[in-house]
Amino acid sequence: MVGPNGAGKTTLLGILTGRIAPDSGRVRLGTGLRPAIFDQNRAALDPGLSLWQTLTGDPELAAGGSDQVMVRGRPRHVIGYLRDFLFDEAQARGPVSALSGGEKARLLLARIMARESNLLILDEPTNDLDLETLDLLQELLSDYEGTVLLVSHDRDFIDRVASTTIELPGDGRATVYAGGFSDMQAQKAAGGGTAPAPTPARPPRPAPAPRPRPPRPARLGFAQKRRLELLPGEIERLGAEIARIEALLSDPGLYAADPDRFTRAGAALAERRARLAELEEEWLRLEMLREEIEGG
Repeated sequence: MVGPNGAGKTTLLGILTGRIAPDSGRVRLGTGLRPAIFDQNRAALDPGLSLWQTLTGDPELAAGGSDQVMVRGRPRHVIGYLRDFLFDEAQARGPVSALSGGEKARLLLARIMARESNLLILDEPTNDLDLETLDLLQELLSDYEGTVLLVSHDRDFIDRVASTTIELPGDGRATVYAGGFSDMQAQKAAGGGTAPAPTPARPPRPAPAPRPRPPRPARLGFAQKRRLELLPGEIERLGAEIARIEALLSDPGLYAADPDRFTRAGAALAERRARLAELEEEWLRLEMLREEIEGG
């Protein structure tokens, strides 16, 4: 949905989703509708909470543990899920109030995309976003299995994600065009587009069939590239921790002097070795995928 400020784009979204009553006519909502809404004002975020609390404290995402979050019905560790949205572990425990506008948008997207939904409503999601986050959002929308209603002034982004564009010029009309913003401009120049009939006696022309989305390029996703860059450092730090614990446990007098410390150190060593194996496997999988894409 495109148009100047004040044309009614946000109001139309509210009417279509049942949050605003129309002045006349009626709206029929389908059964089983599960909407997820991105608010352009970021009003859904509590600045006093940490990023960790924002996800794990959401009743819809609660996974029964303090470090788990349900992502479309499957449990994920909150740190791992936040990394998918380009946050590091230090930020995860920091307050929402410390985030930039783009980072707040990313956090809100993380919470919205974790929910089970079949209708995604994005009202000006590209405000404050950097290029990395725009690429991430495009990837999320390409993978989304449902309907997306998007309001945006970002013409390039609309071209990349939209299969249908609705223009609201501000005079009460809404005209439907197949494709993105550039397609809309081309159809307007050619006299195309469909609009509601001016009188009930004249039936509207059928809308042109939506343009099929072009196939996504064979490339690593933005989150995958980010992980591939960060994993070697994480593996190195974890290897250093393992070496320190192994050095501690090699002390023959540790068990006799402090058996509790010996037990804790042994448990910590096993945990870190398991985590190291996971990270190495993740790095190997991503590296093989990168080589396969670049070689193909």
